[in-house]
Amino acid sequence: MSEVRSRTSVVVACLVCQMGLGLGGYIFAVFLKPIVADLGWSRTAFAGSGGPFLLAMALASPIAGAATERLGARAVFSTAITVVAVALIGLSYMTQLWHFYLLGLVLGAATTGLGDIPVGAVVARWVREGRGLALGLVYIGSNIGGTIVPIVASAIAEESSWRVALRVLAVAGWLVIFPFARWGVPAGDGDVGDTPTEPQEGRTLAEAARTPSFWFLACALFLFYFYYLGVNNHLVAFLSDSGFTNAEAARRFGWAVAVGIAGKLVVGRLADVVSVRAVMLGTFGLVTIASMLLLVVGRAPGVLPLFLTVHGFAVAAENVVLPLAVVACFGPAHVGRIYGALMVVLLPGGVLGPTFAGWMYDTGRGYWNAFAVFAAATVLGLALLWQLRLRIATSDHEPAVR
Repeated sequence: MSEVRSRTSVVVACLVCQMGLGLGGYIFAVFLKPIVADLGWSRTAFAGSGGPFLLAMALASPIAGAATERLGARAVFSTAITVVAVALIGLSYMTQLWHFYLLGLVLGAATTGLGDIPVGAVVARWVREGRGLALGLVYIGSNIGGTIVPIVASAIAEESSWRVALRVLAVAGWLVIFPFARWGVPAGDGDVGDTPTEPQEGRTLAEAARTPSFWFLACALFLFYFYYLGVNNHLVAFLSDSGFTNAEAARRFGWAVAVGIAGKLVVGRLADVVSVRAVMLGTFGLVTIASMLLLVVGRAPGVLPLFLTVHGFAVAAENVVLPLAVVACFGPAHVGRIYGALMVVLLPGGVLGPTFAGWMYDTGRGYWNAFAVFAAATVLGLALLWQLRLRIATSDHEPAVR
C-alpha cells in the first residue's frame, strides 16, 4: 500500500507542476490589448515575443532532460517554478519592448522545467503498471492550468491592472506549485522509498542518436509541430475570416483545447492495454485525418465540429505518445536526455509552421494552400513513424518487442 501511495503522490505532484505551463504558455494572450494600449506597442511587436519564448524552450529542452537525470526532478521543478514566478514579477515592471523579449527568454526556459520533458521522464522511470494512463493524467495539468490562468488573469486585470495580475499570479502560482515540486516528487535515485519501478536499462543519448529511429522520431516531431502550431496560431483568424465573430471563433478553438483532456486520458489508457506502436500510429493517423478534414471545412462547413474534435483530441494525445515511444525505442534509463534532445525541433517546427501560413495568406495564396502543405506534412510524418523499431533496447542486436 505504501508503494501505491508513493506512486500516486508522484503522479499528483507532476500534474500540479504541469499546471505551471498555464503561467508561461497561456497568460499573455489575455494581456495583449491592455499591454499594447498601456505601453504603445504594435500588436506585431507584442506577438514577436513568441520567438524568444520558443527559442528558449527549444534550447532549454536538452538541458531540462539532462538536469532531471543528473539532479533529480525535485531540483528541476522547484527551481523552474521559482524562476517562472520571478520572471512574471519582472514582466509586471517592464516598460520597454526589450524587457519583454529578454524576460520572455527567461520565462520560456523556466517553463520548460515544468513541462513535458521532466514530467514525462519522471513518470516513465517511476511508474510501470499503468504508465500510459499516468502520463495522460499528469499531462492534463497543462490543460487545467491553461483554462484557469487566463480566467483568473483577466478577472484580476479588470479589477486592477495587468501589472497587478502578473504579480498576483506569480505569488499564487509559486505558493500552489512549489510545495508539490519540493516534497511531492523524487529527489533522485537512492532516496528512501524512491526506487524506480524497473531496471534502468537503455541506450544513452549518444547511442540513441546513432539509430535511424531517433531521426525518424525527430523528423516526425518536426512535421507535427509544423502542422500543429501552424494551424493553431491561425485557426481563430481563419474561422473569423470564414464568417464567425471573434468570440465565436475563440469558443470553437476553446473546444479543441478542452477535447485535448479526453485525448490524453483515452490514449494513455489505450497504451496500457494495446501495443505502443498501435497507439502511436493511431494517434498520428488521427492527426493526418484532422489535416484532411481541415481542407474540407470551407466547402462543407458542417465538418468543422468534427475537425475541431479530431484535431484537439489527436494533437493533445501526442504529448502522451512521445515519451512512451522514446521508452519503447531506447529504454527508460536516459529518457529525459533523449526526450529533451528530440524537443529541439520545437523551434524550427513551431516557427516555420505559423510563419509559412501567415506568408501564404499575406501573399494572396490564402490559408487553403498552407493547409494543403500541412496535410502533406502529416502524411509524411505518419510514414516516418511507420518505420520505427519500437523495442526496449540496450544494444543494436536485441530483437524488437513491439
